[in-house]
Amino acid sequence: MIGRLRGAVGAVQLDGTLIVDVSGVGYEVHVPLGTLGRAREGDELELHVHTHARETELALYGFPTAEDKHAFRALLGVSNVGPKLALAILGSLDAQALADAVTRQDRAALKGISGVGKKTIERILLDLGGKLVAPPPGLRAAPAARPTTLSGPKATVAGALVSMGYKRAEAERALESLEDAKGGESVEAMLRRALGAMR
Repeated sequence: MIGRLRGAVGAVQLDGTLIVDVSGVGYEVHVPLGTLGRAREGDELELHVHTHARETELALYGFPTAEDKHAFRALLGVSNVGPKLALAILGSLDAQALADAVTRQDRAALKGISGVGKKTIERILLDLGGKLVAPPPGLRAAPAARPTTLSGPKATVAGALVSMGYKRAEAERALESLEDAKGGESVEAMLRRALGAMR
């Protein structure tokens, strides 16, 4: 079993995987959107890897921290949560944010993640109780104010940013920081401005 990989990004693939070159061997690794969106060919990185072995499948799932890997494995223990859905959840919430949501029974934190409906949210909050370690109350950052709900072109741009690997909260904060352009601004122009605000 492979538990960790350290090497250079050989390729960022359209199917949501990275090729990580380690001593001349290219490993295909599924990673969360945030990791995928920030990866560039040639970058050196270290991934904590879960080897998912089934009769007809052998796949590698890589995470930037050991805590994220632990959270991924905990999610796999939830009924009807497979590796793809677990990866999607960790693309929106890292291990600390997920642990905090479970501790506070924060259903809103899990809403809006593709493939996660009300029943799945309830199973996650129930099954992961006590299995993830949330930061102590004294060390926990004060919760950020809930971003206002975006609509129209801004909602479209937020979705595009999320698909590029940014967390939804990051995308919404960047869009809210933009001054409204006068006249009809295209989605493409707004996306360029949002990306500039996030750098």
